[in-house]
Amino acid sequence: MKVHAGIDGRLRDFIERQPMFFVATAPTSADGHVNVSPKGMTGTFVVLGEHRVAYLDFHGSGAETIAHLRENGRITLMFCAFQGPPNIVRLHGRGRAVPVTHPGYADLLAEFPEPPDAHGARSIIDVDVHRVSDSCGYSVPLMTYEGDRDLLIRAHERRNDDDLAEYRRVKNGASIDGLPVF
Repeated sequence: MKVHAGIDGRLRDFIERQPMFFVATAPTSADGHVNVSPKGMTGTFVVLGEHRVAYLDFHGSGAETIAHLRENGRITLMFCAFQGPPNIVRLHGRGRAVPVTHPGYADLLAEFPEPPDAHGARSIIDVDVHRVSDSCGYSVPLMTYEGDRDLLIRAHERRNDDDLAEYRRVKNGASIDGLPVF
């Protein structure tokens, strides 16, 4: 494993080429659930600097990441090479959720060069990265990327802003451990 001073050109190129990454967060409580979520979709992740990244967070079945960030801010993002030379990059940091209702949301969304239709987004996860490392990834399997799924975007196209607000209130109001989300 090697620890890097920041997200430099080579690491940035690697990160930006990956069609999928994983997000890990945990509550402060020792008996709370650790959460790991796969993320992806072209245009939903951006490197904002050597120590800052962000990704679009869409409505989903849970809101663990937002609840955990609200409670303690800890987050790790992991990128794996499933094609080409083996590599794993981890970004450890402190994150915050910027909800669609926040005045700064539109400015942060403008930092994404080519986002997908962001109508179904509930927030942007903004991460201040304090540790960047990579490791071998020798045991990560080789897999072929076929393309993005469009099901999430299509599902949210049918909902208006009021429907999405109700979805956040009812289905994403608390984590599985009962932590408040917004």
